[in-house]
Amino acid sequence: MRNIVIIDAPSNLGLRPPAPGTVPGCYKLAGALRENRIVQRLGAYEGGVVVPPRYDRGDWQEGDGVFNAAALAAYTPKLADRIQHHVQAGDFALVLGGDCSIQLGAALALRRLGRYGLAAIDASHDFRHPGNSDRIGAAGGEELALATGRGQDDLTDLEGRRPYMRDEDVRLFGIRDEFEEDVAELRELKIPVVTVSELREWGPADVAAATALSLENDALDGFWVHLDADVLDPTVMPAVDSPDPDGLLPDELTALLRPLIRSPRCVGLNITIYDPDLDPAGSAGRLLTDLVVAAFTDS
Repeated sequence: MRNIVIIDAPSNLGLRPPAPGTVPGCYKLAGALRENRIVQRLGAYEGGVVVPPRYDRGDWQEGDGVFNAAALAAYTPKLADRIQHHVQAGDFALVLGGDCSIQLGAALALRRLGRYGLAAIDASHDFRHPGNSDRIGAAGGEELALATGRGQDDLTDLEGRRPYMRDEDVRLFGIRDEFEEDVAELRELKIPVVTVSELREWGPADVAAATALSLENDALDGFWVHLDADVLDPTVMPAVDSPDPDGLLPDELTALLRPLIRSPRCVGLNITIYDPDLDPAGSAGRLLTDLVVAAFTDS
């Protein structure tokens, strides 16, 4: 059994403010899951906190590229250093975000070590880039595009390592069926996508098992799993910035997550987007913690 090491990455640098004069509350995700005793329940080890720079968009305006780019460019290598250390030690790195831009830290860490795949469980494709949108700005909706080398150089070519991941090494799950144009673009690039309805048709456990097998190939040194809480239906997970309807139910997510993170070639998991500010009773945070623990432990 590998040691599970929990690393806090409480960055909200990649999201737009929920209201003027406010900041996204997803930086409290790690604290909420810890309050639900995720460390103790997993028998995990402490990996510490990688403290992000201050959220400050300054005088940024639409058309200026990714906001907080300098802060993201500084934070990503720091987070990568921590993740790389534990992956090299043979640990399973469990990173508690944060918004989805923290996934760049994992992508950069793994790029330093070799060639790794990505299984992304997300309601949206996070593939916005200058080639398909004129609304570039929030890296939390662009991290997959950035990780595969699409976008501004100061984020896509850190340490001269563009791309951090290859298109053919990425798999996406849980995208809402309504996002037809997004799915079409990914499939044209030969990036496998499984929508919510397809997961239900084929069975999440079977899809995940087949995916893990496809990523356990000789061309890859391993793979990483990215979990965005908004993949869940808003009836059970309303505490996200974009609560789109018709998402996965809790048992479906656990069935999808379990075969992936239990693969001997999976080196880590990051959890993102859950916002405790939108969950005053704490029920969504308890559910998210329970689902992750169940995927690791069957309990």
